[in-house]
Parts: sequence; C-alpha cells; structure tokens
Amino acid sequence: MASDPQQPTLSSLGKVGESSGDIGGVEEPLINGGVHGSENYSVVAAILPFLFPALGGLLYGYDIGATSCATISIESATLSGISWYNLSSVEIGLITSGSLYGALTGSVLAFNVADFLGRRRELLAAALLYPVGALITAVAPDFPIMVIGRFVFGIGIGLAMHAAPMYIAETAPSKIRGRLISLEEFFFVLGMIGGYGIGSLLVDTVAGWRYMYGASTPLAVIMGIGMWWLPASPRWLLLRAIQGKGNMQELRETAVGSLYRLRGPAIGDSAPEQVDEILAELSYVGDEKEATLSEMFKGKCLKALTIGAGLLLFQQITGQPSVLYYSGSILQSAGFSAASDATRVSILLGLLKLIMTGVVVLVVDKLGRRPLLLGGVSGMVISLFLLGSYYLFLDDVPVVAVVALLLYVGCYQLSFGPIGWLMVSEIFPLRLRGRGLSIAVLVNFGANALVTFAFSPLKALLGDAILFYIFGAIAVASLHFIFFVIPETKGLTLEEIEAKCL
Repeated sequence: MASDPQQPTLSSLGKVGESSGDIGGVEEPLINGGVHGSENYSVVAAILPFLFPALGGLLYGYDIGATSCATISIESATLSGISWYNLSSVEIGLITSGSLYGALTGSVLAFNVADFLGRRRELLAAALLYPVGALITAVAPDFPIMVIGRFVFGIGIGLAMHAAPMYIAETAPSKIRGRLISLEEFFFVLGMIGGYGIGSLLVDTVAGWRYMYGASTPLAVIMGIGMWWLPASPRWLLLRAIQGKGNMQELRETAVGSLYRLRGPAIGDSAPEQVDEILAELSYVGDEKEATLSEMFKGKCLKALTIGAGLLLFQQITGQPSVLYYSGSILQSAGFSAASDATRVSILLGLLKLIMTGVVVLVVDKLGRRPLLLGGVSGMVISLFLLGSYYLFLDDVPVVAVVALLLYVGCYQLSFGPIGWLMVSEIFPLRLRGRGLSIAVLVNFGANALVTFAFSPLKALLGDAILFYIFGAIAVASLHFIFFVIPETKGLTLEEIEAKCL
C-alpha cells in the first residue's frame, strides 16, 4: 500500500461501500456542488493541520532575523568567542546567503521527490534538516563547517516552503483556505521578529551567535513531532490511487480516514461521499495522467506555471529586499533615535508587517485575492516613485521617505507577501502541483538571490533614485500582469479552480 505508515484505517469506522460518485460511472463533473456544498468541519480539527506546517515558515523567518544579529556577533573580536572572527565580506556573504543557496537546492530536490514522498513526509524531511543544520552551525569549530550547517538548514527551508503551502491548501476547508495560507506568512513574519528579538538579547553575549542558531532546534523538533502525528493529504493519496500507484480501495479508505481526522466530528458521515466526489473530479480534469516535464510547459499546465511563477517572480523583483535595505538610513534621516540600532528598526518594520498580514488573514476570504493584489501593488507603485523622488529632489523632506517606506512595507504585506504564496498553492492542478510549485519556489529563491547580489552594483552604477524608479516601473508591469492574467480563486475548491480558472 503506497501510503504513509502512520495513517488511520477505517477498521473503526466500518467498511466504505460503493457510491454514485465512483469514477467509473461519472458522466459530468461535480464542480458545482458536492465537495464545496457539504464541506463541514470542526474549527479545532481544521486548524491543527495548519499549525505544524506553518512552523516551517516561522523557522525560515527566524533564520533571517537571527542571522542579521549573528553576523554582528561573529565579527566581534571580544564577543565572537572564536579565533576566526576576522572574516572577509565574501565570507560574511556566504554565512548570510548560505541558507538561500541551500533553499535553491531544496527546491530542485523537491521537483524530483515531492510527488513520491508526499507533502507530509517532505515536511518531515524538512523538520529533520532544520535542527541538523542549526546544530552544525551552532557548534561549528571553523568557517567551512558553519557554511555547511547554513546550507543544510537552507535545504530544509526549500523543502518546507515547497511542501507547507501544498499541505495546507490540500487539507484546509475551502471557506478558510485563504485565511490559513495567509496566516503562514503571519508565522513567517512572527519568526523574523522573534529572530531579531532573540538576536538583540544575545548579541552582547560571548559566542552569542551559537545560541541564536541553536535556539531554533526545539521548534524544529515540535514541527517534526506534529507532522509525524498528522495524516497524509487526502488529495495526494487520491492522486496516487487514480494514477495506479497503489491499491485503489486501500488508498481511498485511507483518504477517508484522513479526511475524518482533518475535519473532525462535524463532517459526520459525508467523508466517503466527499472522497468519491474528489476522485470523480480528478478523473474528469485528467489528473489520472502523470505530468511529464515537457507537458508542464503546455496548455493549462503552462497557464498555472505562468500565474504561480509570475507572482513569486514579481514578489522579489519589485524591490522588497532593497527597500528594507534603506530602512535604517531613511528613519535616521527623519530623526528617529531607534535608527541608530538596526535591530530595533527591523523589529519596528516587522511589527508593521505583522499587523498588515493580520489584516489580510481577516479579509482575504471575503474580499478575494485580486482586489488585495491590485490595491496593494498600486500602493507599492506610489511608494517606489515617492522614494525615487526623495533621493532625486526631495532629500530635504525626509517625512516623504518615511511615509513611502511605511506605505511600501504595508502594501507589500497586503499583496505580494501573503497572496503570492496563497495563489501559488492553489493554482496548480493536483498532478503537477508538486513539480509546478517547486519551479515557482525555485524562481522565487533565484530571483531573491539575483536581486540581493545585483543591488549594490546597480546602486553604484545608476544611483538611488533611478534604481527606485526602475523598481516602480517593474511594479507597474506587475499590475498589468495581475489585471490580465491572475484569476479570482476565492471560495472555490482546488478542483473547481482547476476546472474553471485554467
């Protein structure tokens, strides 16, 4: 049986009989009712499957926050606690970006193993790599070992950021799917603030950087225990069944048992019916055929890839890493005393990001994805042109830069921040979701690395103002992309999205 060994069986629920939804007798798709209409769930049962995958994003955010403080500690002759503290800018860059290159590697690995392992076991692998990488980094006796630890931790990031959105999307009820996936971004920002906070407490401690990296281990262990306890994604099990990668009846029964656990008592006796409806819809849209690499760049597969990879590409190349780079100098020019302390500035902006992400969590399933993207990115365009104008001819009015900075951060968190990851987890058809999302995540991390690497040379070549105007022009192009390409997926089941939007 091709399913996770820890999955529940139906021995305690009775044998599941045949249903009118069995795939052999389906004439018409069930996308106008069925699953969508009878999707009852218990709140506690539905939220628990979200919490443990979301820890993967929280650990990613923590790593970003902690690393910004750890590099300060490592370079200190008195506080580093090591003899090799005198590192070059390239070596510091490797420490900072080591996890990013690991994440790129993890995304490539996910392309080949995601559909074989399944979402749950991929998250288990990430939960194993996180503490291994953190502990190698924390106890590193020299620089090369530290970089290896950062790289291993980064592979965990790549796997977690690939599998967590898929697992949450495939297990969450349609009515709150947007809210839960957006809440993952909330966890990411929360982790980042936690990293800054713990880092600021330990930055004056001898060898404090070791404790900063080691502190993430308990959360990774909790994530691993939680993912071991959770069931596999019912949709992944049914994909295995419909593609002939296991016994149909056994996988179907396991999927029914998983659905009972994921929805709680409120689902009543409708789990078998819902599973049969999902099977019927998967058969109707052609998910019984395994996606080939060449097929991913054709037809509706190409459309899904364009939407997913396009969103995550624009998420990075509209200047998000670069704008935050300027935050300290902008706030300092406005007379904020906290600007002399980069950690406090980062915490301030992190709190703003947290608040705005919380707003998205509350409204995304009511307003929809497109309004938030269009409104948020429009605000980003205004803020980027304000920043360019500040550095070109408004440098004597620092309040303009402060307003632009806060507007940019807030609007990014209303749009690209959470909505990019939300839509990329929804838009891919089930049979190519694993591979498609791995390509999209690879584009995201690759663009992040490119923007981070190219920022300083472009700044020196073009100047501050022109660089922000270029980011503004790219943001205008992203608005065009959103308006003409991005569909609305609010309230639709994943099967309805595949049938109606692609």
